[in-house]
Amino acid sequence: MTSANHQNTKRNPVAYDRREAAIERFSVQEDLRSLVVPVFDTAPTDRFAEVTLKSVESVLGHHLTPQDTVVACSTPEVAALYEALGFTIALVEADPAAAATPERPWDVLLRLAGGDPGWREQAHPATLDVYDRYRLEEQISLVVNDPVVGDEGGLTATRDYRTYAEAFEASAARKWDLVKRHVRPGRIVDVGCGAGAVLGLADREPALRESDLIGVEVARHLYEECVHRKAQGWFANPNVYFYCRNVLGGAVFPPRSIDTTLTFALTHEIWSYGHRMDSLRAFAQAIYDHTVPGGVWINSDVCGPDNRERRVRLSLQGAPAPAGPIDSLDRAAIAAHVESLSTRARLDRFAADFHFPVPYKDLDDPADPGAVEIALSDAMEFLTHKDYPDNWLSEAHEQFCGLEFADWKALLADIGFEVDPASHSWRNDWIVEHRISPYAQLSTLDGRELAWPDTHVLLVARRPLNT
Repeated sequence: MTSANHQNTKRNPVAYDRREAAIERFSVQEDLRSLVVPVFDTAPTDRFAEVTLKSVESVLGHHLTPQDTVVACSTPEVAALYEALGFTIALVEADPAAAATPERPWDVLLRLAGGDPGWREQAHPATLDVYDRYRLEEQISLVVNDPVVGDEGGLTATRDYRTYAEAFEASAARKWDLVKRHVRPGRIVDVGCGAGAVLGLADREPALRESDLIGVEVARHLYEECVHRKAQGWFANPNVYFYCRNVLGGAVFPPRSIDTTLTFALTHEIWSYGHRMDSLRAFAQAIYDHTVPGGVWINSDVCGPDNRERRVRLSLQGAPAPAGPIDSLDRAAIAAHVESLSTRARLDRFAADFHFPVPYKDLDDPADPGAVEIALSDAMEFLTHKDYPDNWLSEAHEQFCGLEFADWKALLADIGFEVDPASHSWRNDWIVEHRISPYAQLSTLDGRELAWPDTHVLLVARRPLNT
């Protein structure tokens, strides 16, 4: 069974164990004998057939040969790999003799996802039994129809999740120190938990040893790392659970069931990949609904500066440079290209690739050739994005400065939360010192120097006891 580890992806929305159960039940009902072997997904390779054969041998202890095996495969490129090794191919639904077959399996799955009950007429009773018992029809519909998550179970195809996991690990202690005094014991959920690093720190808190620790992660790669860590004994608390879910797809938890919700660097993604304020409001409402009276939502994220639309002068090192298309380049080539650009040329590159408009104009100042007039929020948008060449096109999907602190307070109050006085916006001085000030200067349009604005927000929002 290939792609056995691709559950919750549009390509293979059903987990391996459920697929195996359906095959085994089919075998019993049809009086057949089956041996099911998981073959985990690999990077593209012209040795895929050999990898599969070795996987089978490692599980069954038997080496398949052209003399004892026929390969049933409807994908021409894959079939060719087995043919090159001497195997006979049964083309199944790709066989011209099967041209009268009305639908391929993928067509049936799309009918299921589209809500057409006619898919059940094309499925074997063994499949129907497993799907009904484990409510797989609902899960498949959610995954296939998800407007945000891509085919491989992540937000974008250009994201390097290894880099992200490492970044989560490096910042986990700082994040936990920022929020731990506001955490209410009970059922604690980290939405967008990454590889589980913050929950790992919560796990070590004596005051939380009786709490349930729950991680929700949309990216399949990171979710699988969470599950692996739990299996390896990374958590001492037995009440640790993980869900691979997209919170934009609907409620994950019942109403009034969660004491503390944690979100780190998540809400700007909801804003960016969803429908901006509509999606963010829906998310905030979902958090409010699942929070117990007196419970708390703690949100730490980037934010826009106060007075976002103010026009400012941004002086950058270097000179402008045309930004040609780079979509055909691989991630390493894009990173090398971005690294080679001056800060001013990188602004042109950013404006071309960013999924939100970034209007600016050159000031044509011979004494300051890299100077532009730009909105304050757009200036900070660029300056806080410019140092991610390894994930350049992925980061280009994400708007950091969509809301300022006042916008956040208004939204939370409108939903019904009480905003704790501990909430505040703040400036990450390390970023300013190391990534911004050495390469840029900010001033008014008439040349008066401006201090760098706030870059982040901490929000502590409580559901009132009487609601």
